[in-house]
Amino acid sequence: MANEIDDIQPESGIMTLPIFPLPLVLLPGELLPLHIFEDRYRKMLTDIEAGDKAFGIILFEAEGEFADRPLTGSTGTVAVLRESETLADGRSNILTLGSSRFRLLDYIDGIEPYHVGEVELFDDEADDSPELTKLADETFELFKRIAKAAFKMGGSRGSLPELERTDPEALSFLITAGFNFENELKMRMIEMTSTFDRLKKLEDVLTQAVGQIEESADIQTVARTNGHSKKKLDL
Repeated sequence: MANEIDDIQPESGIMTLPIFPLPLVLLPGELLPLHIFEDRYRKMLTDIEAGDKAFGIILFEAEGEFADRPLTGSTGTVAVLRESETLADGRSNILTLGSSRFRLLDYIDGIEPYHVGEVELFDDEADDSPELTKLADETFELFKRIAKAAFKMGGSRGSLPELERTDPEALSFLITAGFNFENELKMRMIEMTSTFDRLKKLEDVLTQAVGQIEESADIQTVARTNGHSKKKLDL
């Protein structure tokens, strides 16, 4: 999978990274806008802008937890700063891109007002099997069917964006990012190191959903034409 931070990765895959706990899961290849307002994260933004423009995002939902930060061993995603706009009052709006995944090995305390961690980057296990290619093709076709149905439900305004068939690992994250999955499922997806397993899970989810979404799209199309359609729907 193409990596946005190859130039800052040590050969060992271990690096020091600012940690930004958030109640969300960032996926590799996913664009994420953020609003920076706390003083400590303003300092973090200043530091990463002067450095390699990378920090780590880890899912952290404090409610019901005793920890005040993600636990060591947690999985997160490197966020690469793409755009930054500083407002008059010091707050900032930024745009980030998800890159490599990592596991949090330990915290380095006392050096910054924000969390800093020692992390180990990881990727999926190598797999160039024909079975993986076949599964990727099948899952991509399901994804395109759902995208087409969603476009139809929206009134088919404009033109349907062309969907790019990328390599299987990148494709698995692209499809995951395209749906409003719960954090629990998205976390399972980034923790997996098997592209095949991730695509198989997506295929199962999409297979269950595609028929219902296509049917809903057809019904909405008929409704917009006041029921005048050559296609008969069994309701």
